[in-house]
Amino acid sequence: MSKKVTPYKESELGKKEQVKQMFDTISGNYDGLNRVISFGTDVKWRKRIVAFLKDKSPNSILDIATGTGDLAIAMIKTGAEKIVGLDLSPGMLEVGKKKVSNKNLQSTIEMVVGDSENLPFEENSFDAITVAFGVRNFENLEKGLEEIYRVLKPGGHFVVLETSVPTKTPFKQGYKIYTKHIMPTIGKLFSKDRSAYTYLSESASVFPHGEAFNNILKKIGFIGVENKPQTMGVASIYVASK
Repeated sequence: MSKKVTPYKESELGKKEQVKQMFDTISGNYDGLNRVISFGTDVKWRKRIVAFLKDKSPNSILDIATGTGDLAIAMIKTGAEKIVGLDLSPGMLEVGKKKVSNKNLQSTIEMVVGDSENLPFEENSFDAITVAFGVRNFENLEKGLEEIYRVLKPGGHFVVLETSVPTKTPFKQGYKIYTKHIMPTIGKLFSKDRSAYTYLSESASVFPHGEAFNNILKKIGFIGVENKPQTMGVASIYVASK
């Protein structure tokens, strides 16, 4: 990543601790704000991940940076017998646990507090691993991806959904205005944390998306790396295997 962006510019905490603090603070508003800010398209993008993995018939799935569990819950449709949602933020996980409980999915979905850069699992543990809007929050991107590679089974699938920056006019200009001015304003209106949505837009703007991220995945050792731009390039779905 060309520039290190953190949620709280004046904080002396490391990025990891700041991200945990930020998501704990905004956890109660996160789902509703996500729907508003993305105009509901984040739901459609997650459905595409589920459809991709359903064809692969994974028995076990790890969803890293699971947040409030939207993707973990959606992946019930893959038929997986075991789904683990892992996140750094206990506040986000508490919201997710309630959603899992309300849907009576506790026998399949386990929500655990954990660090993406130090995963509490053995090598070759999961048939599939997903991260939705989380890799740009890793303090050390390559270390986090190396950990994912370690716990993914040989032949297993890794799927990332992450924001990207459109390259075509007028979407490029519109995206810049929206993420720099409108998105943080919406976040400030509805969230207790005025810095959070400024950080989320800034971190997206400096993330190595597209071919740059593909190259990092290949460097780690992933094969079959491919990225699929979504909705005029405002997000990308990356797929890779071990």
